[in-house]
Amino acid sequence: MITFDQVSVVYHDAAEPVLREVDVTVDEGELCLVTGPTGVGKSTLLGAVNGLVPHFTGGTLYGRVTVDGRDTAGHPPRELADVVGVVGQDPLDGFVTDTVEEELAYAMEQLAVPPATMRKRVEETLDLLGLAELRHRALYELSGGQQQRVAIGSVLTAHPRVLVLDEPTSALDPAAAEEVLAAVTRLVHDLGVTVLIAEHRLERVVQYADRVLHLPGDGRVVAGEPAEVFRTSTIAPPVVELGRAAGWAPLPLSIRDARRAARPLRSRLAAAPPPPARPRPEPAAELLTARGVSVAYRDVPAVREVSLSLRGGEVTALMGRNGSGKSSLLWAMQGSGPRRAGTVRVEGDGEGGDPQKLSADRARRLVGLVPQTPTDLLYLESVDQELAQADRESAPDGADRGPRATARAILDRLVPGVDGATHPRDLSEGQKLALVLAIQLAAAPRVLLLDEPTRGLDYGAKEQLIGIVDALAAEGRSVVIATHDVEFVARAADRVVVMAEGDVVADGPTKEVVVASPVFAPQVAKVLAPLPYLTVRQVASALAGPAEVAEGSRP
Repeated sequence: MITFDQVSVVYHDAAEPVLREVDVTVDEGELCLVTGPTGVGKSTLLGAVNGLVPHFTGGTLYGRVTVDGRDTAGHPPRELADVVGVVGQDPLDGFVTDTVEEELAYAMEQLAVPPATMRKRVEETLDLLGLAELRHRALYELSGGQQQRVAIGSVLTAHPRVLVLDEPTSALDPAAAEEVLAAVTRLVHDLGVTVLIAEHRLERVVQYADRVLHLPGDGRVVAGEPAEVFRTSTIAPPVVELGRAAGWAPLPLSIRDARRAARPLRSRLAAAPPPPARPRPEPAAELLTARGVSVAYRDVPAVREVSLSLRGGEVTALMGRNGSGKSSLLWAMQGSGPRRAGTVRVEGDGEGGDPQKLSADRARRLVGLVPQTPTDLLYLESVDQELAQADRESAPDGADRGPRATARAILDRLVPGVDGATHPRDLSEGQKLALVLAIQLAAAPRVLLLDEPTRGLDYGAKEQLIGIVDALAAEGRSVVIATHDVEFVARAADRVVVMAEGDVVADGPTKEVVVASPVFAPQVAKVLAPLPYLTVRQVASALAGPAEVAEGSRP
């Protein structure tokens, strides 16, 4: 179905090819998982399937890519639209209509599908992806996760033979991600659709994959069975890392397989209490206090009288299904978003107050926010200009806010090697996110709010983000992370707040909240239940013994 024959891709002024002599064949009805660190060429590989590379992106493609017998060099994307459906990293980039129902029908209109067939496919897709209640909603009113489901649905209605998905679950809550992946798997098994998925959250996808295409970063593509590739790969989901730590063979790829192998391990670990997931001193005084905060859009409640206190030295995860009000609450606390009722007060260095009533400069030094769509904060012509502007805006004003790193230093910790001359819009989604995070952290705010900060980040970048979050908490700052990434929460958060329909329905220590939830529990917790383990690091420390535990160990 898809053939890469000695394919190399070189972009203008690039020192090395992004892809180098790729020789891969993807069969009909195969689900291929594309993995690799941020910025190694996964999006380029996917873009070559429907002709976006090089017809739209530029650069030079050497070799030959054929899809269903068509050479992409001689067929631009419009001539492959009936065969290949593509969902990019940012769903907003692909929307061309105003409402959910119109967007689902648009691709079929362009392909001249009969109206009766269009109506039937729209209804089927609405039910398949749980969008029926949103059919008449404006696209801009939807949450990020809802927009992503619409983007996937708009491609599925055209019934493509090849489906290319670039991080399709990055903005979805765990339950919604399972629904989308189950739908994709049915297309593969029942209709023989060929699917390529690039995804950083491997724990969600690996058990469905027939084959893995791994990009190690030198332009090559390593293809093989999932268990074979992940045996030596530097990138692997927690269930595979757990298998490595326990010495299991073959390595498990699913919770079911891991639980079957884990009975002796559970017996061994039950003999002693687990080491703490996140040893940290007790949180300090309250830095932000929200009381009775309510947010509504056109009389539709998004946040209902939420009261929340954030303390210095504490990392709080804000979780809940898509549309539960997480982003609305963050914007209300930051001061830029609407607030129908309630109060917010942030304690400052000699001066605090409600961020909504302070100047933008002062509010930014008290509360920083990284939005779901980081490009909203990028407006200059190069990465260097954005970083320099962030440093100027964050210059000391006489207040002692503790040590501060430059925006460039922070960016290099998250995603090393980003060219300063690059236009911010030309970065990958993970690099854009890292850039905005560096810009906000340069101001060293007392309270930092992160809305889905791990979208587009590989495991290595997440480790760097955890290190930065830990350092901020150690300085006495408060960090709130709204996320669906349960593995990141298990590693990074001291406290978990769960929202549903605008209300707070759970609030407590991470171990108590996530272990008790079948939806938000990380893979290690599911494998080792009822033992209260959250991370591979804890398991490795417990297996290593007291001496190694004192020194610490890598997850």
